[in-house]
Parts: sequence; C-alpha cells; structure tokens
Amino acid sequence: MNPPEMKKSELVFVPAPARGHMVSTIQFAKLLLERDERISITVLVIKRPHPPNLDSYIEEFAASNSNIRFVHLCHVDPPPPELLKSAENFLSIHIEKHKSLVKDAISNHVVSGPSTKLAGLVVDLFSTPMIDVANELGVPSYVFFPSSAAFLGLLLYLPTRHAQLGTEFSISNPDSTIPVYANPVPSRVLPSFLFDKQNGGYSSMLHHGTRFKETRGFIINTFAELEPHAIESLESRKESAAIYTVGPLLNLELQEHSQSDQKVMKWLDDQPSSTVVFLCFGSLGGFEPPQLAEMATALERSGHRFLWSIQAPPLKDLRVKPAEYTNFSEILPEGFLERTQNRGLVCGWAPQVEVLAHEAVGGFVSHCGWNSILESLWNGVPIATWPIYAEQQSNAFELVKELELAVELTLDYRITSSDKLVMADAIEKAIRLLMDSGNPVRNRVKEVGETGRKALKDGGSSFLSAGRFIEDVLVVKK
Repeated sequence: MNPPEMKKSELVFVPAPARGHMVSTIQFAKLLLERDERISITVLVIKRPHPPNLDSYIEEFAASNSNIRFVHLCHVDPPPPELLKSAENFLSIHIEKHKSLVKDAISNHVVSGPSTKLAGLVVDLFSTPMIDVANELGVPSYVFFPSSAAFLGLLLYLPTRHAQLGTEFSISNPDSTIPVYANPVPSRVLPSFLFDKQNGGYSSMLHHGTRFKETRGFIINTFAELEPHAIESLESRKESAAIYTVGPLLNLELQEHSQSDQKVMKWLDDQPSSTVVFLCFGSLGGFEPPQLAEMATALERSGHRFLWSIQAPPLKDLRVKPAEYTNFSEILPEGFLERTQNRGLVCGWAPQVEVLAHEAVGGFVSHCGWNSILESLWNGVPIATWPIYAEQQSNAFELVKELELAVELTLDYRITSSDKLVMADAIEKAIRLLMDSGNPVRNRVKEVGETGRKALKDGGSSFLSAGRFIEDVLVVKK
C-alpha cells in the first residue's frame, strides 16, 4: 500500500500587476518552496490595466519554475481613464474589482483537492480588499511589502496622523516626526500621493494603511541590518502583526540579451574596473530635451566614463506606452555624442541587473526604486539619488539622511514638476562625489551589500526571519 499523500499548506499570493511587485513576490514564493516541501503556492495573476503586460515574464518564469502554480484571472474593465490622475487610486480600484474573481479562483483551483489545506492569503500593499476574502475563508492574511520597512511604517502612520489632523499633507507643512525615521522628515521628500486630495491618492493609501492593521504579519523585502531603526520601530508597535524581513529578494538570473543589450555589455567589457557611472531611471524615468541637455553637459564636464540609458518621457495617458527615442543626436546637445564617443555610451533600455553586476560600473545615478536600491547594494555600487515618482523621494531621503548609503543629487524631484530642471552644476558635482574613490559612502555600500548577501544564507537574519514565517504558516490553528 502506498503511503498517504502529504497534505500541503497552500499559500495564495495576490500581487499587484506591476513588474517591481511581481518580481519580488515570485522570488519570495520561490524561496519558500526551496525551504520547505510542506508548502505549496498559487499566484493569482491580475491583468495589467494598461501596457506593458507581464505575460511574457510570467510565462518565462513559470516554464522554469513549474512548482509554482499561476492562475490568470479573467479580464475586467479597468476604471475610467480620468482616474489615471492618481496611479495609486487607479490601481487600487482596478485590483478591488477582482475580489469576487479571487475568491472563485481559490474555491475552484486551490481548495478543491483533498491534498491541500489553505493556510493563508499573501496580499500586496495595493490588494488589501483581498483581506476580506481571507476573512470569509477563515484563514489569516499577510501583507507582502515589496518596498522598504520605512515606507511601510509611513503608511502605517497615516491612520494615526489622520485621526489627529483629518487631512492630507501639504508641501508647506513643517517637518514631520514619523516613528520609523530617526530624523524629522521634510514634506518635500514625501510621496506625491500624500498631497493628493482631489484625485484620491491620499485617501486610497490611507485606506490601505488602515487595513494593514487587520493582517497577521508583514513580509518585507529588506534585511534587518539595512534598516535597523525602521524595523525596531515596527516591531515595537502595540499591534500584534509580526514583522518578517526576508530580503534582499532579487531576480538575479541572467536573461537572454537582445542585440542592443549585447552592445552595452560588450562596451562595458572594454572599460577599466569601477570607472563607469551608470545613469538609468526605470520604465517611467524619461526626461524632456532641456533636462537631457543639462545631464549631457554634466557628463561631459565630469570627465568620467558613462553608460546612459535614455527613455522617452511618459505620456499623460498611461494606457499608451511612449515611443522610444530612435535618434539620440536629435535630442542631445549638438556634437555631444561625437565629443564623448571614446568614454561614453548612450543607449535605450539597458539590462540593469547585468550592468550593475559588471565590474566596470562604479556608480549609479538612479530613480531610487526599491528594487534598484537593493540591486545596487547587492553589487556594492553606490547611488546618486534622483527620485521621480511613487515612494522614490522618501527612499532617497532614507538612503541619504537615515542610512548614509548614497550621494545626494536631489531628494525632491518629481515627474509632475517637469518645469523644474536639475542643473548641470549639481549633476556634475554629484557625479564627481559619487565616483570619488575616497568617498566613505563607497566602502559603506560594499559592507552593507555583503551583509545583505549573508542575511540570506543559513543562519542569516533574513534566513531566520523567513523560517519564522514558515513555522507560522504551518502551525495548526485552533
């Protein structure tokens, strides 16, 4: 007689349909399955309301990681386009429209078999309506938080502040005392949605921060040694939700290179070690020609080797992907490409993970998305901060003022303030400081990066924290 099949504890993940959220969520799912065979995982895939879609990435990952089950939810009509004035509110409403589909998918695809026990739902910071689904099914919910512990603490602070003041932030507010930050926080470095009353950005994120308190725990893509003050602050809260620091969670698997990617990597191969400054600003990090001209002037004056990824600025209608620049000479100062051809390369999209891992790269001018920050730390590459959207301003503030892990270029630039130029003198100064071999930030970044690698290994802080989460999931609930 064959032994009875082991009944597995099933976790259902509901990530937001955004690449940065999906990548770290899947990496965490992969980590759990590698750690404990008693766990099985289903990822419910919500279709993006506008391009680019994530189908090819998910299909590629699913093909090589067949132990994670992906269930694609049916298409729903996205919210009205006028709600796009707040990306946070638009995405939140879009995800909420999937609540009944999530419950049906769990009932039909997850708990229908005798060998599966639903152990909990892991929701994204934008998918808090699925907490209701977990409650209806009688299982705990956890928040997977793809950004920093400090940003989580900021969102958890919102309900407390709102109960006292009853209003959104104003850019003219005095510095705020927020428990997860050791320093007073200037309003100018807070995320734009905190000022957005008219389009629902503030109320949307206030709602998520309020609902977070109903969950059993927070799984954060960070490590204890990176954000000690923020994590200590979160763990000292009166609420009972557990804190699990499980990062850095990165997709470091090398991808197939396109022809343009191959050109970039071949060029880097020909550069001396730690001599190249890499400028890259994410999928929405495009600039208009006047700002590009200031950047070009700074790069030329600095004398440093550079790899510059230039994207077209996003359109007002986020449903339409902007066309890529095809002729850089048309948008850059006359003669710039010719004068710098022996020490610089301008490209479109660049393979950021591979670039940051290349020994020629010595500095990174970045938009300070959290995944980009973790990738730079992992590779010991220091950052000069140039935030653009989402929570990137508060990320930049934390890096520079709280953690002393970056060079301040700007902390308060915003995609909505396209008339505000960052001038060439400021950019040049930051690049020179970033690439200065005597800058103490360089050594500190390398040390913290090594600490992050150790955190994931057996006995490391993130390894132990993930183990605590696994035990919490597997324990028999009365």
